[in-house]
Amino acid sequence: MVKKTSQVSKLASIELENQRLKEQLKQVQTVLERTEQQLSQARSSRIRLHIGNGKQPRSDRDTFVRVIIPDSHGCYIDEQAASALIADIRTLNPSSIIMLGDHLDCGGFLAQHHTLGFVAECEYTFEDDCNAANQFLDQIAKAAPNATIDYLEGNHERRIEKFIVTATLAKKAEASFLKNHISTKIVLNLEKRGINFFSQGIFHEGLRIPATIRRDGYYFTHGEFTSKNAAAQHLAKYNGNIWYAHTHRSDMATKRTVKDGLIGAWNPGCLCKIQPLWMHTNLTDWTHGYGVQLVRKGIGHLNLQIPIIDGVSYLAPLVNMGSKK
Repeated sequence: MVKKTSQVSKLASIELENQRLKEQLKQVQTVLERTEQQLSQARSSRIRLHIGNGKQPRSDRDTFVRVIIPDSHGCYIDEQAASALIADIRTLNPSSIIMLGDHLDCGGFLAQHHTLGFVAECEYTFEDDCNAANQFLDQIAKAAPNATIDYLEGNHERRIEKFIVTATLAKKAEASFLKNHISTKIVLNLEKRGINFFSQGIFHEGLRIPATIRRDGYYFTHGEFTSKNAAAQHLAKYNGNIWYAHTHRSDMATKRTVKDGLIGAWNPGCLCKIQPLWMHTNLTDWTHGYGVQLVRKGIGHLNLQIPIIDGVSYLAPLVNMGSKK
């Protein structure tokens, strides 16, 4: 009887593993199909732009690369995915980097909006979290020393200010004092690093929605929606080209408008561990990756979501394929 129960348990375990592998394969196929579609659009765009109006950038300054970095979550960063990103940044030599937020995890005593379910999730401290994020920023700065870096506050960094307001019973003087000591700008040394920080609780650059910036005609925000149709929801809300993160999964949506023609919403994925303990036995549909934007002022933009699968970036194969043609 014991032997039969053991065999049943083993078969159930094998079936669960097969299901996990099938889901992972499905995710990989989806990412690769989307990337191939983007490359196809990029090739046709180059041909159309060259033949259609003959426009060329006025100078090298009018063409540059921007790298878009999604959620890394401090101590929960996936080291292999992050290493692949850093290697690609060295290759791309971007002039602009936009960090979409949630580069601190702020768990433990800062995780007020949900209850942690496992002792293993209590292993790291806020200091550990800050150290991990600082190391990540150090690597980015070393890989792209000349890049301008914009850092958008995510909902996880926002936990710090929520904690401050709660702890001080909403007394502004005391809240300001604490903010000057433990805010994201302070613990990550953003001013000393020369990184532009954009808080979620403030309107920026004259835009009518907070926590959002605009660069070269594109909106950038951490993200609001998390549903299966999050890309379409962000596109409908902003009604313009937008990059966002927050959902941890690569996604995109496009639509054609009367005024602006084709516009889109892009999510590059995440750089954190894709199967956290708090998801219990639910398989996530999260994907590793980051965004690349080739900005050609006066002509157009090329937007690419670069997948990172099992710690391997697919930027190099894409570049090599293009160079052979």
